[in-house]
Parts: sequence; C-alpha cells; structure tokens
Amino acid sequence: MSENVQFKTTNPHMLKSNKDYASQTLMGGLSGFESPIGLDRRDRIHALKSGDIGFVHSWDINTSVDGPGTRMTVFMSGCPLRCQYCQNPDTWKMRDGKPVYFDAMVKKISRYADLFKATGGGITFSGGESMMQPAFVSRVFRAAKEMGVHTCLDTSGFLGASYTDEQLDDIDLCLLDVKSGDEATYKKVTGGILQPTIDFGRRLSKRGVKIWVRFVLVPGLTDSEENVENVAKICASFGDALEHVDVLGFHQLGRPKWHELRIPYPLEDAKGPSAKLRARVVDQFKSHGLTVY
Repeated sequence: MSENVQFKTTNPHMLKSNKDYASQTLMGGLSGFESPIGLDRRDRIHALKSGDIGFVHSWDINTSVDGPGTRMTVFMSGCPLRCQYCQNPDTWKMRDGKPVYFDAMVKKISRYADLFKATGGGITFSGGESMMQPAFVSRVFRAAKEMGVHTCLDTSGFLGASYTDEQLDDIDLCLLDVKSGDEATYKKVTGGILQPTIDFGRRLSKRGVKIWVRFVLVPGLTDSEENVENVAKICASFGDALEHVDVLGFHQLGRPKWHELRIPYPLEDAKGPSAKLRARVVDQFKSHGLTVY
C-alpha cells in the first residue's frame, strides 16, 4: 500500500475470527489473498482510485490460454459492455468482486516469478473488463515489470482512453477483442461502440505493444462476409504490432451462469460455427496477409 495513506479498517487479528473471512478471501477463487473487509465506502473509493486495492472476481494459473507460457490470470470485476456471448456475466458488476490489496497481489506474483520466467509466462489481467480499474492494473504491471515478469492485458479496448501512454508502456502483450467490424453489429453484440477499440489498437501499435486479436465467430451474429472483412481491415491497420488473429468459435459454456443469475440469455438456441464457415472466415483474414489460429 502507498506510504502515508491510512484507511479505516479492521485490525488484522480480527479478520480470521470474522464469520465472513472465508468468503472475503474467496476460498472459491481468491484463496491466499487477505481482503480489506473493514474499509468504509469512502476509503474504498479512494483506494480504488489510487490503485491501493482492486476489485477481483477470481484468479487462476493456466498454460496457453491467456498469453504465452504459464500465466497467472486475474479476472477483475466490472464491465461496461453486455456481450451476448459473455462467458462471465458474474463479473459485470464491480461490487460483486472482492477488494484485494495491491501489496497482496504483487506478493502473489513474486511467488510465481521464477516459474513465469522459466516458461516465458507472466501475469494477465482479464475480466470483466480490467480497464475499468486502470490505477490498480497499471500499478501491478509496473511492479511486475520491475520483477522481470511478462505482462498481458485482455481487453475490449472500449475504455482505452482512460490509459496514459506511460501506462501502455508497461504492457508487453494485449489480447484485444475485436468483436465486430461495423458499428451496427458491434452495438448489437455488445451494447457499446466500436471506434474506441480501433483507437486503442492503433495506440498500442504506435507504442510498440504486441497484439493478439480475438474474434468470436457466432453464426447469424458476427459471421457475415462484410463484417468479417471489416474486422480483417481493422486488424491489418495495427501493422507489425499484430502477431496473429484467433478465430474463436462460439460455444454455450457460459449459458449456465446466465441461467443461475436469472438473466435472459440471448443466444439460447445458437450453435457453434461449422468447419466450413470457420474455414471461410479464416481464409478472409489470411487474404489480408494475417496469421490466423
């Protein structure tokens, strides 16, 4: 925690006797993090703005999913978009996450630092939308860089304007979700607007940050030839910063969470793409000189 910042909080010895301790330290997803459960609302807001705490849904150690090597992926709470195919609707609201101290997050990364370096892995912030908490994420990335740990941001880029160029310099890789190639389809898919994603990708490119684009192929929603062509053109505009495009086939794995949360699921009857459709889309991207997985 930053020096000279004092918060109203429970005494450390009180935490483990508190009946909410298990849930506040997220034994089902954030085991090992001590959470500032005693902060009052005003101090939480101040700590969030300063990056002294971040609201986190869960974390995981994985391989070849959220960037290169073995990675610690931290799923932040809060998202401004409402994607029809979202796998994690339980991360939409920041208040549903748990506050985690900056120092606790850095300590956790340091424990895995040797593993990350040995495997070419590192720390990935995902969500939700991790860019909703720029102070916390950027401070953790700075600390990770000082340890020699690779950093990766998984984002829609929708909130890219909230990041300074200096904060971008602490990102080694961005997994950028380009959800559509035209504004009308983007609005239908996410409820948001496309241009911020384009602007953010081009800023990353100018700063020399590597980009992996992710495009979710949903039959009847994102699969039109015109839409895919526009996505490919956007990707090509990122130049040499773009290393490859991942064409991700839609699936129904997130549907149970929508049902559990009693949120109407808009893709209830949607199917994943056929091999023929996926091949057509991959060929469209390749026709622009892009590497596609």
